[in-house]
Amino acid sequence: MEDSAVFTHIFLNVTVTEDLVRRRAEHNDCEIFSLEEISLHQQEIEKLENLDKWCRDLKILYLQNNLIPKIENVGKLKKLEYLNVALNNIERIENLEGCEELKKLDLTANFIGELSSIEALKCNIHLKELFLVGNPCTEFEGYRQFVVATLHQLKWLDSKEIERSERIQALQNYPEVKQKIREQEQAYLLKRAREKDEAQRRMQERKDKKQKQMESKLGFDSPDSPQNKENDQAEGDREQETWRTAEDEDEEDRRFWEEPTPYTPESRLETHRYLEEKRRAKESTRESKKREKPLRTLVTAEGKALNVNVPKLNFSLNDDEENNQLILDLAVYRHLDTSLLDVDVQPTYIRVLVKGKPFQLVLPEEVKPDSSSAKRSQTTGHLVVSMPKAKEVTLTKQKISTSIKHSDCNTLQKNARRSGQVEKLEVDASKYSFPDVTKIIQEKERIGQGPIRLQPEKITKTEKSYVDFENNEEVPPLI
Repeated sequence: MEDSAVFTHIFLNVTVTEDLVRRRAEHNDCEIFSLEEISLHQQEIEKLENLDKWCRDLKILYLQNNLIPKIENVGKLKKLEYLNVALNNIERIENLEGCEELKKLDLTANFIGELSSIEALKCNIHLKELFLVGNPCTEFEGYRQFVVATLHQLKWLDSKEIERSERIQALQNYPEVKQKIREQEQAYLLKRAREKDEAQRRMQERKDKKQKQMESKLGFDSPDSPQNKENDQAEGDREQETWRTAEDEDEEDRRFWEEPTPYTPESRLETHRYLEEKRRAKESTRESKKREKPLRTLVTAEGKALNVNVPKLNFSLNDDEENNQLILDLAVYRHLDTSLLDVDVQPTYIRVLVKGKPFQLVLPEEVKPDSSSAKRSQTTGHLVVSMPKAKEVTLTKQKISTSIKHSDCNTLQKNARRSGQVEKLEVDASKYSFPDVTKIIQEKERIGQGPIRLQPEKITKTEKSYVDFENNEEVPPLI
């Protein structure tokens, strides 16, 4: 019995923490001193404590579907009216005398076989409802009669109302029923002692087997082993060994679930421990794979930078010819803190670490790292990096107005003739539009006007004809 007690005590390490209580007190602005109701179900709690210190005003407490083996540390909750500890590992009713206002107690699906422990509830004079369905004690002969006769204040037992006639009859047969209950109770306690010893033995065997596996693994990995002396071991052999290890784990898992075990607090706790161990092993494997993952190559051995976008961000690289610079617009997350960004500008590429994930872009031409600048957009949160080009542009285009006087053109032509050089006026047709100088003059006959050429005056008078004039068509006209 002492070994079993030690066995049970070893695994009681998941307790009610203040952080858990505060997280479950969101409806009360996370204040726990004035908390009146809290739900701590399905939290894998193995030890009940501290609630009577933190939450003195509790009226409703939900603790169902945990691994609590004992009712404790709730005796100071004098305002507690409803306690739900269904689906736990509780084996006897105790430590509830201080709950003066307790009206409803739910012990459904626990392991209560010591039925006489309900006598501790006589002090809870306001207790009206009690649930014991799903406990071993409900299979005892005379179970209901014993409870009805023991707890006079009860109105409902296992969702069934207690009639006055039922209570009178239970009180009449109480001595005989109590004797039968005591006998059945002793038989159950002996059975439980054997179950605890069997659970202890099974746990010890499992522990020894684990120890042997660890020793075997350490021996396999020791420096003196032949396997480690062969440095040229093939990759296929390592994969085969990994496959065998996974197969062994599957076999162990199959044996664990197919092995017949009684439904006891120990088997429930063992199952929980087994699942927890498997979960942690998977997490450890996952973390080790993350650590073993090779670093991404950003620059090759030949010194060539590569384009990399691990954070998978949208970006754009624009060429600002007017200011002779390249502008990178990287769409980082709007609410990402700027301290999580690390910008590194090199002459031929730019690298940005976003929460440690590299973004690298090869630039189309060299830039000046020392003159570059990085800013965050206050509206979009984008990272904008301005990188001046290393190659300076000496010839700049002159902007020419859209209207040019004709006299200025003539002045340019005269100056060109004097210098003997031909100057050309370069104009980007896409940016500037000029009037057609040749169409300035209206399309009609004009006399003595216009910049193109002077037209002769029209002869309005008719010429005199000579009598002796003979028109010979074969003679060409005079020029």
